Amino acid sequence: MAQIFSRSANVHARVILFGLIILLAGAGWTMSAIFWSPYTTYVDVPLSQPVPFSHKHHVGDDGIDCRYCHTSVEKSAFAGIPSTQICMTCHSQLWTEASLLAPVRNSLTTNRPLQWNRVNDLPDFAYFNHSIHISKGVGCSTCHGELDKMPLTWRTQTLYMKWCLECHRAPESYVRPHSEIYDLHWTPPPDQKKQGLILVRQNQIDTTGRLTNCSTCHR
Repeated sequence: MAQIFSRSANVHARVILFGLIILLAGAGWTMSAIFWSPYTTYVDVPLSQPVPFSHKHHVGDDGIDCRYCHTSVEKSAFAGIPSTQICMTCHSQLWTEASLLAPVRNSLTTNRPLQWNRVNDLPDFAYFNHSIHISKGVGCSTCHGELDKMPLTWRTQTLYMKWCLECHRAPESYVRPHSEIYDLHWTPPPDQKKQGLILVRQNQIDTTGRLTNCSTCHR
């Protein structure tokens, strides 16, 4: 019987199969790296804004409370973006001629709100309520980081579902006393698990598994 394959065919087949495995593994690693990279998540990437607002200056230097600008954070699903009128409460008296603030003055004159770019922007199919998280003991810095150190604002978390579920599965690892909600430098105590379980009971956080149901966030 005539020989169809050469003696080296087995070697060639093994090399091709090995190469395909390496190629698939490399493609998988590349896709994972892109998925978790700032290119996709925008973590640590400052976004351009119509006015280069600095939390570092307003919060860190001037000590302005989060709730002064984000007025509905404790009572609404949406934390609220400060209106031009709130900005002009100070800037009608301070830096009144600064060219940097020209868009703010123009917004007041034309009665057209500034078009800010959302830094932490969840997709439309994900429901998030600021007020419920605040009332249950989740602090601002848990999701937004140390804003008082940001000359321009950037995202500090991926906002991926995996990240949200880490808290929903073990809220005792993240909740804090209500007096510390707006402390951007709060750190968990050594006995956070013990203290967290007490806060979970006090704040009536559901531990029956409902927090990980699809319908909780996807409505």
